[in-house]
Amino acid sequence: MNNPLTRVTVLGGGLMGSGIAQIFAARGVEVTIYDIDADAWTAPETIRSNLQRMQANDATIEEVVSRVAFCDCLAQSVQGAQIVFECVPEQLALKQQLFRELDALCPPETILASNTSVISISEIARDVIHKQRVLGTHFWNPAFLIPLVEVIRTRWTNDTLFERTFDILAWAGKRPVRVNKDVPGFLVNRLQHALWREAIYLVEQGIADARTVDEGIRYGFGIRLPTLGPLENADMVGTDLTLAIHEYIFPHLNNATTPSPLLRQLVSEGKLGFKSGGGFQTWDDASINASRERLLSYLQRVTQQPEES
Repeated sequence: MNNPLTRVTVLGGGLMGSGIAQIFAARGVEVTIYDIDADAWTAPETIRSNLQRMQANDATIEEVVSRVAFCDCLAQSVQGAQIVFECVPEQLALKQQLFRELDALCPPETILASNTSVISISEIARDVIHKQRVLGTHFWNPAFLIPLVEVIRTRWTNDTLFERTFDILAWAGKRPVRVNKDVPGFLVNRLQHALWREAIYLVEQGIADARTVDEGIRYGFGIRLPTLGPLENADMVGTDLTLAIHEYIFPHLNNATTPSPLLRQLVSEGKLGFKSGGGFQTWDDASINASRERLLSYLQRVTQQPEES
């Protein structure tokens, strides 16, 4: 695919916005980041740090950074953009307002994409006139390392624009997946939080402590997930065996439709995880830094390996 873009706009200059800007700037696209807070303009430093971690040379780093511009005027920021990625805080009213404004400012062929991780794209597009060009593009953090992008359509999304977005993301080096219905949590967050619900339940019931639950996943089935998804695994062991296991175990799994009492208790006690030094486990600066560095090093290592088909 030849270069499909000349200009992209990203709304929000935080970690996700900076990461998305970096992806396209590295592909030679001019990127404008819109943010209302000029004092919080840290995208160049964030992108430099990301590229240094990826061992890019100084010339490449400065070339990428030079393609990213800041603008605090929404109308000016979207001029000439073929696609706009919204990365503002997860507040429905804020996103709805922004998309109404974008719809009035951008020509009908401009793709308007939200990076929300859970909010309904249909609700975001509710008051937009040209609903057909609104869709979701959920990048995963850190966006510059994790390949996956969920591309979410609504009942109004134009097929051609949906496929064009998919192709643009693939051209940019990402691994887009099609989410054909706009459901809460989309695709991957539903899978992730189903696992988290059961993990928290096991701790809550005293079956194992938090560290043991994490180790069970990290050194058990989790170690094969990068190369073997759950449904391919089910086919590998046999759908008949999978059914037999489900018949036995499903009645014993947690199927709560509200958050865990243990999780509510931790939050009410101010045990908020890394940010407070305690959550399911106890954390200090050294262990927090070690956890973050272990994650980034792992992501960098696996994403630099040749991709499997």
